[in-house]
Amino acid sequence: MRAAARRSMLVLTLVAGSLAIITAQAQAPSAPDLAKQLQAHYNTVRDFTADFTHTYRGGALRQTLSERGTVRVKKPGRMYWTYTAPEKKEFVSDGTTVWSYLKADRVAYKSDLPPGDEASTAVLFLTGRGDLTRDFKTALPAAQPDGEWQLDLTPKTAQPDFVSLSLRVDRKSLVLRGLTSVDQQGGTSAFTFANLRENVGLTDNQFAFKPPSGVEIR
Repeated sequence: MRAAARRSMLVLTLVAGSLAIITAQAQAPSAPDLAKQLQAHYNTVRDFTADFTHTYRGGALRQTLSERGTVRVKKPGRMYWTYTAPEKKEFVSDGTTVWSYLKADRVAYKSDLPPGDEASTAVLFLTGRGDLTRDFKTALPAAQPDGEWQLDLTPKTAQPDFVSLSLRVDRKSLVLRGLTSVDQQGGTSAFTFANLRENVGLTDNQFAFKPPSGVEIR
């Protein structure tokens, strides 16, 4: 269970960092140009909130799991993912400490947020030190979704938590529509976002987590 919670936290960290790079810009004539536009906006985003639907496909039996909830993120290093259905759970980082709380199991896992050079590309994005054009090889697939652009990203340095990811954005506004990451075992985590709002003025105390009474802490 702890390994599953850790995997979920790594994926959510990756997504949180990637969410903040989306903005209204002109159409992307090439993958490198689109990546530059998104990175420029990423540098201006201080925080954001969104609703999400998360679908994971993987495991030995290639099972599919669909969940939904809300997310809020504030740079540097703060995020709060609240899963509301079908299972209630929370994944939180206050900038120094990471919590994974599984309500049904009445257990919370606690760990330190990795420091600078030890962090993965996913964590670097969350802490505001990542760069799309520096850290990834970019590509625009020939077959594009209707009304959207899909930008495929492959890390230039091998990562332990993912091998590739794809962003889907609205063609006119470049607002984020979806993000899919692929892990080492070929499993996919696909996120669809709605009501994404940037720079809403989140405060640090909105990322504090206190385990409920009676919960085991590991």
